[in-house]
Amino acid sequence: MDSENNESGVCGCCGPLRPRYKRLVDNIFPEDPKDGLSKSDMEKLTFYAVSAPEKLDRIGAYLAERLSRDVVRHRYGNVVIAMEALDQLLMACHSQSIKPFVESFLHMVAKLLESREPDLQVLGTNSFVKFANIEEDTPSYHRRYDFFVSQFSAMCHSTHEDPETRTKIRVAGIKGLQGVVRKTVNDELQAIIWEPQHMDKLIPSMLFNMQDSEDLDRAGHPSTPSGTGQDGEENPAVLAENCFRELLGRAAYGNMKNAVRPVLVHLDHHHLWDPNEFAVSCFRIIMYSIQAQHSHHVIQQVLNHLDSHNKSTPRLRAGIVQVLLETVAIAAKGSVGPTVLEVFNTLLKHLRMSVDFELGESFRRNSSSSVSSVRGKESDERIVQNAIIQTIGFFGGNLPDYQRAEVMMFIMGKVPVYGTPCHTIDTVNIGHQGTKRIQTMLLSSLIMVTSGFKSKSMSAALPPPFLDPLFSISLMEDSELRQLVLEILHNIIDRHDNRAKLRGIRIIPNVAALKIKREKISKQDVAFMKKHGQQLYRHVYLGCKEEDNNHKNFELLFTTLAILTIELANEDVVVDLIRLSIALQEMALNNEENMPMSIRCGIMALVAAYLNFLSQMIANPPFCQHVSKVIELRNMDAPYLLPEHIFRDKCPLPESLDKDDRQLYFQTADMAECLAGPGYNVERLSVPYIPQVTDEDRLTRRKSFVDTISLQVDIMSNSLPDKQSELAEEITFETLKKAIDTTGLEEQEREKRRQVMEKFQKAPFEEIAAHCESKANMLHDRLAQIFELTIRPPPSPSGVVSISTGHTQHPSVPVYEMKFPDLCVY
Repeated sequence: MDSENNESGVCGCCGPLRPRYKRLVDNIFPEDPKDGLSKSDMEKLTFYAVSAPEKLDRIGAYLAERLSRDVVRHRYGNVVIAMEALDQLLMACHSQSIKPFVESFLHMVAKLLESREPDLQVLGTNSFVKFANIEEDTPSYHRRYDFFVSQFSAMCHSTHEDPETRTKIRVAGIKGLQGVVRKTVNDELQAIIWEPQHMDKLIPSMLFNMQDSEDLDRAGHPSTPSGTGQDGEENPAVLAENCFRELLGRAAYGNMKNAVRPVLVHLDHHHLWDPNEFAVSCFRIIMYSIQAQHSHHVIQQVLNHLDSHNKSTPRLRAGIVQVLLETVAIAAKGSVGPTVLEVFNTLLKHLRMSVDFELGESFRRNSSSSVSSVRGKESDERIVQNAIIQTIGFFGGNLPDYQRAEVMMFIMGKVPVYGTPCHTIDTVNIGHQGTKRIQTMLLSSLIMVTSGFKSKSMSAALPPPFLDPLFSISLMEDSELRQLVLEILHNIIDRHDNRAKLRGIRIIPNVAALKIKREKISKQDVAFMKKHGQQLYRHVYLGCKEEDNNHKNFELLFTTLAILTIELANEDVVVDLIRLSIALQEMALNNEENMPMSIRCGIMALVAAYLNFLSQMIANPPFCQHVSKVIELRNMDAPYLLPEHIFRDKCPLPESLDKDDRQLYFQTADMAECLAGPGYNVERLSVPYIPQVTDEDRLTRRKSFVDTISLQVDIMSNSLPDKQSELAEEITFETLKKAIDTTGLEEQEREKRRQVMEKFQKAPFEEIAAHCESKANMLHDRLAQIFELTIRPPPSPSGVVSISTGHTQHPSVPVYEMKFPDLCVY
């Protein structure tokens, strides 16, 4: 009994023998939790912890034990006191021994977050945020934050019944995620936070709160009403956006994919591409938050996502393309390398697919009774196509000039043009209508890309690989396509923005009042006009006589001639342009093409408007007087030959044009007399302008669709007899000039190829077969003749004359009379 009493006595008086750290911890808890943390006792505990840092882990473990017990017993006052003590110890102690203490601290925070009490969750989150702001001296090799990412993400999606409590929990969750981000992104040992399993929780949690705010705004319930007094720190949407920006701003290049992919997945799952206001807002935040050199990675992600949705609804694809437009608009200035062409290549591929879908719907519309629904889908595809064109044009228009030139060449290489190589968009299965649709859209995008393009040299802006297919389109049978080509030329040639002053085809009374901006033509541009001037004149000439020309076509043709005069005209070019004008006038008068009277009068009005402009631009008073005189006579006797009248609605047209009434037309002799003097070679005015192209070439090039027949033109290029070569040609200065000019040879070669292609396309099969057979026989006979001259049979000692294949063989000689080479004798 005594021993038992002694044991109980020892146990009863062992309180003072408890470890000092436990006594110090116990002392900070007052008898009434409402009194709060005892400051004096807390100072003693803090001094002890700083003096004996090796005891920190035991202090933390004991505090964790007490906190766990108080949580279970719902003693929330003591819980608050314990967390406050932990916070103060964390802020005061910075040493190697703090690592074990942190583990106890995080364990206590986890206990609070696991509880179902919102106040405890908020308390734990606030403590974690304070811990996240502490910069530790050494990294942690074993600490993981998986639980906190999951728990904070769950809090961000809180669905608590009480709106205020729900907002409080969501705000705490977002702050917790922000603390995790700050604690981990700068720690190389915590790179695991960028792995997909964590990003798939972090990113959607932020987007959910940002989206929830936008949904409230759209419903007419602002997320931050004036009566609630919510500032930025208590608004879930604002906090989520700030956290989102901070996370993206810290993302390295290798982490961009894992950061952007969850955004795309979230937009898919919540059907946020149509409408796409939130998607656009998200990617604006992304593009402005990430480092500039990572922009192309985001663009690539969106392009890949667009590829994965190539069979989705048109509106969804249009939403993705519009988001892409926003991203490239922000990144355009800094985009370099192959990413630029990759953007255009992907967009052009989807443009072709959209045209396929549209034509498929159109075909089904013709064979189905549900016309309204099919028309809706067709119009949706137009939305996709317009979005793609806007993206192409906007992106190209914001690129530096050197990249814009490459993009222009790239897009031009994709335009389906007759006779071009096979790198164009595949148009085998979409037919005439689909090909025309693609041509129209690509040329529209080229207009946007070339808008504002300023090149010091025309040869750099209009290289032959770009100019040749562009001019080929200008001869097609579609007036809309020809208008687009001329507008592209205006964008490139008009380097001083004079088009607005020349808008509308008219007789300009005072050109000087327009204040035309111009500079002296450079040597490079003079060389360009010598090389490509005839090509420009030819396509203007041929474009004027198309029967489907309307008012806008003539306006654009007038502007083209005027801009050529302003930007590229020296004395020789002025003479060539006058010759072109006279040739157009003669074409309208002679009417060998059987053009409608409206087109003939339109050409005459175009010539009058242009010569009036040209005469004032070169400031030649006699020339101006001659042009003014003709215009005055037309005003009185033939107003239908002037642009102000012929392009009006219901303008009366004459039955014929009287060629003998010379006063109504511009005369070559009178203009030559006006230009006589130094500077102008008026003798060339007497040489009629003839375009360097045949009618067959024109008919071939006018096809506005791409034929699918593949011909080996190189082999058959010489199959047609060249009748002109058989005629004796008079040797003049012009013929010598053409002989020296290599471009003429190239043009002749192209003509021969086009003639061969025309023949194989339109001739009957029997005629083609007979032609090929005759060529084969001719080749066989020619080879036989060559073999007969070069290869003889071996001599025979018999001396017998033999006849083989209808040809007499030479008599053989005896062996002893044969003469062998020295090397063969031994």
